[in-house]
Amino acid sequence: MGIPAMMQAARIHAHGGPELLRVEEIPVPKPGSGQALVKVLGVSLNHLDLWVRRGMPGFAVAFPRILGCDGTGEVVALGSGVTSVKVGDKVVIEPGYSSGKSPEDKAGSDHLAPDYSIRGEHSDGIACEYAAVDARYLLPLPKGLDPVQAAAVPLVFITAWGLVVSRARVQSGETVLVLGGASGVGSAAIQLARQRGARVFATAGSADKQRLCRELGAEAVLDHRDPDWGKEFKKHSGGKGADVVVEHVGPATWKTSMAVLARNGRLVTCGGTTGAIVELALPHLFIKNQSVLGSTMGPRSAYPEIFALLAQGVLRPVVDRVLPLSKVREAHELLENRGVVGKIVLVPAALEPASLRPGNTGRP
Repeated sequence: MGIPAMMQAARIHAHGGPELLRVEEIPVPKPGSGQALVKVLGVSLNHLDLWVRRGMPGFAVAFPRILGCDGTGEVVALGSGVTSVKVGDKVVIEPGYSSGKSPEDKAGSDHLAPDYSIRGEHSDGIACEYAAVDARYLLPLPKGLDPVQAAAVPLVFITAWGLVVSRARVQSGETVLVLGGASGVGSAAIQLARQRGARVFATAGSADKQRLCRELGAEAVLDHRDPDWGKEFKKHSGGKGADVVVEHVGPATWKTSMAVLARNGRLVTCGGTTGAIVELALPHLFIKNQSVLGSTMGPRSAYPEIFALLAQGVLRPVVDRVLPLSKVREAHELLENRGVVGKIVLVPAALEPASLRPGNTGRP
């Protein structure tokens, strides 16, 4: 079967609510020099998609914009000069990209390069049926991994790697507390911290989410809606607190996160789903010799190890449900209303299995 002239794509033409999302027919792109044309097999939904759709202060988006930053696909055509992949290969589509020429790139910290960009945020994403992608950002999908499930991996695991490995440098035997442990980043952080030999604790706001955290390796799970969750955690840690707190919730949990941080502890954060402004009590910080670390994404050099560990069953993707691309608005609403445990993966209509047709969510 040949490559069609037109495809479906989930786009926005302005900032606002989920009602602005449109699934539209647009031309299939042609791969340029160094690019491959990829038939998208699955695209994951991330909080980044919500932020781009709503609009971020000081960040201009060119409209219309195709959302979706990471997923998996099958190579169907090659531009000139491409030898790293071939037609028929199943691949992971990395979310981030850069020129590869900066000092940061050459030092292995591509995610810190001045021109580092993310699909769906700085350029069109992959919430569509076909995407033309620079071939160097296509990673072979290990055999045995389901491409739809694997689509949930790239952004959240590379972000969690940046938090746990690159910035906090979690060591075996340390105590790690992961806030929002049932989220995409949180569920990945629990697994990576456990894989590095840490004692892991987590917070989550419902019985289902708490159960997931325990399944992933959390020793105990606290309800961060309980005003006394910090005291409960201190009991579990024998009064010491956490050597590392992985934060991405923000103002709603920040004060308690800092209160449970141990002497010489590190709090590492990649964002704030409940807001951007937090307070720090400086005496508490310097008397206990603590560190507050920011983290953005992670080095692309970590992807082969992440996917090798997935193929070995050491790590696993956490997929709440699979929905057709046509239901992108519903998917945004579910994520926005915290109605998911793990990730939502969207699949193009042409690949929509019977299990996703009207009346079935595709939820495992």
